Amino acid sequence: MLAAAVASLATLAAPAATAAAQESAGAGAADEQGPRRQMEDLDRAPVAVSTEDGVFLSWRLLGLDPEDLAFDVYRDGHKITGSPLTGATTYTDPDGTEDSVYRIAAVRHGRVTERTDEFGVWSQQYHDIPVNRPADGVTPDGQSYSYRLNDASVGDLDGDGRYEIIEKWDPTNSKDNSQSGYTGNVYVDAYTLDGEQLWRIDLGRNIRAGAHYTQLMVYDLDGDGRAEVAMKTADGTVDGTGRVIGDADADYRNSSGYVLEGPEFLTVFDGETGAAVDTVDYVPGRGNVCDWGDCYGNRADRFLAGVAYLDGVHPSVLFARGYYTRATVVAWDFRGGQLRQRWMFDSDRLGGEYEGQGNHNLAVADVDGDAKDEIVYGSMAIDDDGSPLYNTGLGHGDALHVSDLDPSRPGEEVFAVHESMSASGNRGATFRDAATGEILYDMPGSRDIGRGAAADIDPNHEGAEGWAVTATGAWNSREGQLRAADGTLLSTSIPSANFTIWWDGDPLREILDHDFTEGVDPAGTPFIAEWDPEAQQQNVIFQPEGTYSDNYTKGNPVLQADLYGDWREEVVLRTQDDSALRVFTTTEDTDLRLRTLMSDPQYRLSVAWQNVAYNQPPQTGYFIGAGMQEPPQPRIRYTHAAHR
Repeated sequence: MLAAAVASLATLAAPAATAAAQESAGAGAADEQGPRRQMEDLDRAPVAVSTEDGVFLSWRLLGLDPEDLAFDVYRDGHKITGSPLTGATTYTDPDGTEDSVYRIAAVRHGRVTERTDEFGVWSQQYHDIPVNRPADGVTPDGQSYSYRLNDASVGDLDGDGRYEIIEKWDPTNSKDNSQSGYTGNVYVDAYTLDGEQLWRIDLGRNIRAGAHYTQLMVYDLDGDGRAEVAMKTADGTVDGTGRVIGDADADYRNSSGYVLEGPEFLTVFDGETGAAVDTVDYVPGRGNVCDWGDCYGNRADRFLAGVAYLDGVHPSVLFARGYYTRATVVAWDFRGGQLRQRWMFDSDRLGGEYEGQGNHNLAVADVDGDAKDEIVYGSMAIDDDGSPLYNTGLGHGDALHVSDLDPSRPGEEVFAVHESMSASGNRGATFRDAATGEILYDMPGSRDIGRGAAADIDPNHEGAEGWAVTATGAWNSREGQLRAADGTLLSTSIPSANFTIWWDGDPLREILDHDFTEGVDPAGTPFIAEWDPEAQQQNVIFQPEGTYSDNYTKGNPVLQADLYGDWREEVVLRTQDDSALRVFTTTEDTDLRLRTLMSDPQYRLSVAWQNVAYNQPPQTGYFIGAGMQEPPQPRIRYTHAAHR
């Protein structure tokens, strides 16, 4: 069945356009279906890797490329493809070497319409981005700490069509909100993919370090073709030009290391320079900390963030506070260099039934089909205007996956795990309609379910499978339930329930996780595996050496996104000595011709919120899997930087 699915997709042609052809492609049928979203204007991101079979090459098919766009490959100035390539945007050159130099040309109606710059060959399956590790430090109570690479995001900071990476440095004494103790400062760096450091922001002593405190929102918020960076700041934050925000001498840390007083800010930084462009008060403020459910900040200082197209055209940035008790989400527009509040969702105003429904993460998607985004905030959903869309009442949870998980049904679905069995009615995980909250199937539970995932990993059943650790035992148990999209129980042995990734050449998704031994390893060692539905086991197909995962038991990569080449995803990991970010790309051939996933608005927004709190893998707004249909052309239009 899988072979048939691959064969049926071998001729998929993704509609797209070069920048020059955007006007003609951007008007017409798609506009009749709804507005076009502002999206970054990317280059082809070609990549060449030396393999045993020669040199493997791949490049992007862009979101607005015409269906009949073909490609030629040049090596050392000479064309090596006989006729233009009309299938997948990959090619293996059996005569290529590590010294070869390549160029890709786009061809339409027999004429070359575009050429990439020349690019060389990776000698191995990864590319290192060297980083500038911050100096070690000592806390006020005399405890030493150092720094490790942590979560990251990407954006085109200078408008040249290439991504830059925005990386968060966490001190080794970073804390969960429930843990007391001082932490070192959090630093945020920007690097080109070649390793040039563009700037560093020091968030200062009044921003505590931990997964729930700092969320990196990197996106072109004002439509000028260059991405901004937005995050929570405080007195003493130093921007990328060395300018201090607020009072440089203020120190609001208490004797337990918490920051429970003093002003709180939201700042948008210029992506090219790191300069603070606009700073406003963080809304809502903490107020009386005890009103959030405890007096030490565990509930008051739980933050989430995201980006959403609330009007269907322009991106807005979201910053949230609270999910265990009071839940608030504030939408901001950034126009003309200024932040302006668009709306605020607040359970204190809307009703107690909306308390305690948020997750350690959120997702953004147009779940009701009105061409505007909604926010899936754990067990509830917030409409594009900030009003409640629905509330399932299932309570808080740790993992959340939103996509077209069941293509036999209209719209998208949500697979989520739950923590409070009294709230969920002893449902450990649920599969629900994303637009209405209707529960389509559930899995039993008797305790906090900390892990769950959803993806098409079995070609014998239509749609995506969902799985969760529902048996008693450890959080990383391989016992639980694996169910088909229609709710059929397939197995009580499950894959690792963490991240999933499109890595090999077929439309099924692979498993991305890490090996972790609590109390033994300082961090996990990552791997990619395939699920074998007949044997009901996962088989490791790729295990990079010399790298660690992030956030200990969470086991997430630094970043997972479609950064290079065709539609398959790259995985960014930290080297074990924290001297570099290591970007791994696939070298497997594929027959699938799909647009870069970064041209799909829901996937692109998933990459933006991926770093938030308990990281989750990015998801497309359409189904990718066995028997998939050709995805629709994205309703987007490119923005251009003035100097490009």
